[in-house]
Formats: sequence, C-alpha cells, structure tokens
Amino acid sequence: MSSVLERTLAILEHLATQVEGTPLAMIADDLDIPRSACHRLLTDLKRCGYVRQLREHGDYVLTTKLVGLGLGFLATSGIVDIAQAALDRLAELSGELVRLAIVDDDRLTWVAKAQGALKGLRYDPDMGMDTTLSCSATGHAWMLTMTDERALELVSRQGFGQPKQYGPKAPTTVAGLLAYIHAARERGYATISEVFAPGMTAMAAPIQRRGYPAMGVISIAGPLVRLDEKRMAQLGPTLVAAAAELAAASHASPLFSRGR
Repeated sequence: MSSVLERTLAILEHLATQVEGTPLAMIADDLDIPRSACHRLLTDLKRCGYVRQLREHGDYVLTTKLVGLGLGFLATSGIVDIAQAALDRLAELSGELVRLAIVDDDRLTWVAKAQGALKGLRYDPDMGMDTTLSCSATGHAWMLTMTDERALELVSRQGFGQPKQYGPKAPTTVAGLLAYIHAARERGYATISEVFAPGMTAMAAPIQRRGYPAMGVISIAGPLVRLDEKRMAQLGPTLVAAAAELAAASHASPLFSRGR
C-alpha cells in the first residue's frame, strides 16, 4: 500500500468497522502505515469532515459525511423507491428480515431492508456491507447466475469465510461451495442454514432480466427455529416472484439497470 489515495481509503474502511474510535497508533500499526504519514492523512480527513476525534488528541471515528454521500446517491438513483414496496410486502408475508443487495462490478452490497419480525428474535445486520460471497445466501444467489469458473474467481479474490467468523456450516473448499451453488441453480434460489451465522438461515433469489447479468439479489433471513427448511420451501415461489417484479421495474433506476 503505497499511494496516498490507497492509504486514505484504507483508513476510511478501517474506521468503518470501529464505531467506538481508534487511536492513531493502532490505525497506523493495523494498516502498516508509518505513524507520521497516518497522522497527516487523518489530519486531512478531519479537516475535510470525514473523521473526528472523540476528544482533543483522542481516538478517531468516522463522521456521518460518508453515510450522507451514500444515502444521497441511493436516493437519486431511485432504487429504494422502486424496491421498498416489494421488500415491505415480502417482510410482512414472511415475518422475517428482507434485504436487497445490488451488483456493482465485482461487489455485491446490501442497500435496503424491511423487517418483518415485530417481536421475538430479530435478525438485523447493518446495511452498506459487502456480501461475503462464499457463506451467504445472497452471494450464492448471485453466483448461480454465472459460470462456476466466474464464481470461483470472485470468491478467490475475496477469500472463503471461515466457520469461526461465520456459521459452523460455512463452506471452506471449492467442492463444498460448488455444491451450494449447483443446488441453488437447480432450485432457482439459494438457501443456507447456519452458514452465515450460528442458528440462522437465509434464502435469496437473483434479480435478473433475461439475457442480461444479474443486477441484484433479494433475500429473506431469520432464525432457524422459525425459518426452517419447510418454511423456506413455502416462501420460495414468492421470493422468486418478488425478484422478477424488481427485475421488470429495474429500468426506472439507472443504478439498478447499470449492468444491463
């Protein structure tokens, strides 16, 4: 990591995972940046309003400026306006968390959600995260639309998610991952159980117009005690129908239709 731009972006990405703040020395050491150079970059980011210190000479945290930029971009793209009604309906029907992820080049990022679980255990991860392809239903749903070679290329760049960081059934081999992808391709949508997180299940379908690459993925996630194999089979046709609805409406959003 040599360029100023690469180091600056690395600092922003690092701070995005440290909501309670991080001291200069730890940022520099974690990113292998000389402390003097790291201090200069943090000073510039602070001056431009992207980071702040919790107290004078204290730990550094992100401001909401980056969040505002992202939300503004999504608002002008029209994607949330198009998708939210479909997400809300599916969340109400399933009683679980429904999320939308969009494809942006080689990345798949969650950008919108609707929560159907009004009481009891609620599975509600943060938006704006890139999907870990190897151990998420969303990742498997995207990869079922491409060749095995392309899917493995993407996973090799990102790396396999390890069971100790995700769920105990997270695949860690090519054969294990391809078994999930092939089953999803035959079914038309992906399902996982205790792959992304212990005790959690999920299902996902690609948003794709015929003849074009997938532009996104819609998913349902919840606890295994509620969203079991039988329940996912019941919801499968409705999930696929919601994905088809979003694909048909995709022309209204330049972001959604970018990959066409």
